[in-house]
Amino acid sequence: MLSAEAIVKLQNRLTHELHQPQPKELGAVAAGTNKNPVADNAWLTSVAAQHLANFHLWHIEDEARIPGASDTELAGVKRRVDATNQLRNDLAEDLDRTLLAWLEKQSLPHPTAPLHSESPGLIIDRLSILALKIYHTREETERADAPVGHAERNRERLNILEEQRADLAACLEVLWHETMNGTRRFKLYRQLKMYNDPLLNPAIYRKSSE
Repeated sequence: MLSAEAIVKLQNRLTHELHQPQPKELGAVAAGTNKNPVADNAWLTSVAAQHLANFHLWHIEDEARIPGASDTELAGVKRRVDATNQLRNDLAEDLDRTLLAWLEKQSLPHPTAPLHSESPGLIIDRLSILALKIYHTREETERADAPVGHAERNRERLNILEEQRADLAACLEVLWHETMNGTRRFKLYRQLKMYNDPLLNPAIYRKSSE
């Protein structure tokens, strides 16, 4: 069901495809990475959708950093950031729900196994962000107009990011194997964001009552 190697390859491929003038559909990218389309294609498409949310969030946040952006433009970007970040977190939670539903059929996770503090969905989200960091850092190593020393500095950063991703992917693989062996368990941890809910965010409901 879960392969950290397949997830990393998918996120890499999807990041590359999304930066092309005509990106492929999510399903096509997932199928290109998938060794067992019948069993796993829906799962990998869900992983791809979560990565797509991170991709959009990354580039929306870049819009807020454009020099000379007006207050009106920044307000619009902030609202888009909030909505996209909510989607990103919802999709990460959906990954955990899918895994837990699949594990339940195997009578897993074992209820008395030690609890892991981070769920697979949250780890996959972190891997997604690292894939974007790696892609854009690699771009900086190849910039023709960069100042002296820029490429070397970013090559060092790239090595660090790739090591961090390899470590995190290995941790995800261990967590999954231990969960399958009944020696580790994880739970769905809801993010329960408040800022998008008009009934929970005082900046919204107090303004609405004026």
